[in-house]
Amino acid sequence: MIASLPVLYYSNMIRVFVSGCYDILHAGHVQFFREARALGDHLTVCFASAEVLWIHKQRRSSLPDEHKRALIAAMEMVDDVVIGEGHDEGIDFKEHFLRLKPDILAVTDDDKYGPLKRELCAQVGAKYLLMPKTPPQFPPISTTQIVRFIRAPEVAPLRVDFGGGWLDVPRLARPGAFIVNCAISPTVSLRDWPFERNAGLGGSGAWALLNGKDGIGSELNLGVGWQDPAVIAETGLCAWRSGPRPVLDVKSNGDFLRGRMALLWTGKQHDTPSMVGGERDYDAIARAGAAARDGVWKSDFSLIAEGVRQSYAVQRAEGMDALPADIAGTVAWKYCGGGFGGYAVYLFSEPTARDAACAARKNFRAIEPYVASR
Repeated sequence: MIASLPVLYYSNMIRVFVSGCYDILHAGHVQFFREARALGDHLTVCFASAEVLWIHKQRRSSLPDEHKRALIAAMEMVDDVVIGEGHDEGIDFKEHFLRLKPDILAVTDDDKYGPLKRELCAQVGAKYLLMPKTPPQFPPISTTQIVRFIRAPEVAPLRVDFGGGWLDVPRLARPGAFIVNCAISPTVSLRDWPFERNAGLGGSGAWALLNGKDGIGSELNLGVGWQDPAVIAETGLCAWRSGPRPVLDVKSNGDFLRGRMALLWTGKQHDTPSMVGGERDYDAIARAGAAARDGVWKSDFSLIAEGVRQSYAVQRAEGMDALPADIAGTVAWKYCGGGFGGYAVYLFSEPTARDAACAARKNFRAIEPYVASR
């Protein structure tokens, strides 16, 4: 290797040049560098300076430039490292390229700046070479995905829904309607999940958030609605406007629900996606959402309970099994989500009644509103 003497070339040496942001190095970069190095005898890597990264990506660099240079230079397939400081988008490496006069400029086959780079190659007689895609050695990941994973929380809440369910599905949206839900504790993590799976509590939205993914996009790709990841990321007791994307209408910390909620595990698995196309009374669903929304706005427990009762009436009309109605102190209940089975949420007149029910029944557990500190 001649990384310490990049200006000393053999006359027949084939010199390869690559450039990019390379802000957070990952296995995909290593594979690209290795494949580019195989095209010749010497590889120069140019990465965008912190200033260039900010100008063109509006993003802070993950590391100071000299630290990044040292990391890239330490790779066995890299012979020289330079820092792109030019302000011309796509060719911030121009000054180095014209000085070094490499034989090949290797780029990925999705390069957006082909014309500019071909013109630059023509000035020094270099070959502009599109690198064909090869099977990745590891699952592909982007810098954006890495940043999301780093920023992902250690824990996340799940959620219960009170009214307006289904109206978060874009094709079922109704102008002027509301979806009301509440983030709950205990929280979950990638290592600890103290709830049943596939049970109607928005677990897929929490799982996406914990893994640094776009939970809303993931849910919409499943053909269902956005309410689960929306409230799990927002936390609190929320009323959302029905529509193709989540728009928060009003939010509360939900303190007036504290000590008054419990979950009943029905012992059945929950399946919402298969029910999206079913027939149901959307007028009644909208009315339930409106009642619950007023409960959020006024911090009124009785209105939340009314929304829950109306939602349960819709579920029963759709053929869902009757839930136990003989639990002392309960004022309203419904299945969580829209599937047949899973969890059901119960509202109690007072905390002592809730705690007594949870102590007496193994399939009951207490939950509380969850609001994250920002």
